[in-house]
Amino acid sequence: MEYLGEFITVAVVHLLAVASPGPDFAMVLRQSLVAGRRAAIWTSIGIGLGILIHVAYTLLGLGLIISQSVQLFNLIKLVGAGYLLYIGWKSLSASPARVGAATDGRALKDSSITKALRIGFLTNALNPKATLFFLSLFSVIIKPDTPQNVQLVYGLYMSLATGVWFCGLSLVLTQARVQRGFSRFGHWAERVMGVVLIVLGLRLALANRF
Repeated sequence: MEYLGEFITVAVVHLLAVASPGPDFAMVLRQSLVAGRRAAIWTSIGIGLGILIHVAYTLLGLGLIISQSVQLFNLIKLVGAGYLLYIGWKSLSASPARVGAATDGRALKDSSITKALRIGFLTNALNPKATLFFLSLFSVIIKPDTPQNVQLVYGLYMSLATGVWFCGLSLVLTQARVQRGFSRFGHWAERVMGVVLIVLGLRLALANRF
């Protein structure tokens, strides 16, 4: 009960951050419209696992080093931007048959599950803005004297909450009614998402640290 108030503050701030549109949201939306429910859910799980990377290096003190090193921060930023641009370009060159191809509920192959998991994980783990968010969270909101095991619990919660949030979003976006609405646009739906990802990638590449 001693850290309940702090935990509630962390949970609220994290919820606001997760709910705001960004690369994670755009990728889940893209996967839901293009690859189907199961791929979107596995991508959401990957995003949740990506949170653990930020939590781990923040607890180890590496987050401060990354934020203070212009070269290292810019490297992560460019790699993350390049990844979004790559996925966006693939979406732009997609064929019409790919859109909604996996929405019929058939089980994904292991390779497809791994691919979806990797897409979500890299989208979150390579987002340098998440680095600054967690650094701020662990240095401003969470007290310095909060035990590391308690901070780890916070991190595990944020990972789980992120995965659950995007899994829920995946379920909503892959409902038959929603899918039917987007199916009218055919492969243009994926192309639009490709443009969104490219714009996000460019914004990330050109953004300043603060």
